[in-house]
Amino acid sequence: MAYNLVYTNSTCRDIDKLDCSVKSRLKLALERLALDPWHNIEALRNSSLGSYRMRLGNYRVIFDIEGPDIVILRVGHRREIYRGR
Repeated sequence: MAYNLVYTNSTCRDIDKLDCSVKSRLKLALERLALDPWHNIEALRNSSLGSYRMRLGNYRVIFDIEGPDIVILRVGHRREIYRGR
């Protein structure tokens, strides 16, 4: 079962700021995530950001799984993604 990827407005702004090479890697990783979201993810301790994270080199994707949807909440560099904005 493939999940639907849902992007928030802040996620779209985060992705626009990324390098082209990172965007292409991110696209492939998100396609894999939609097919099998339980592979290669980790639950977050601080649930105020989101429920899960996926590692993509030095970048992190923060997301929630809500029924058939995967809601992508934030995308960013690992040193900045966990800071409050």
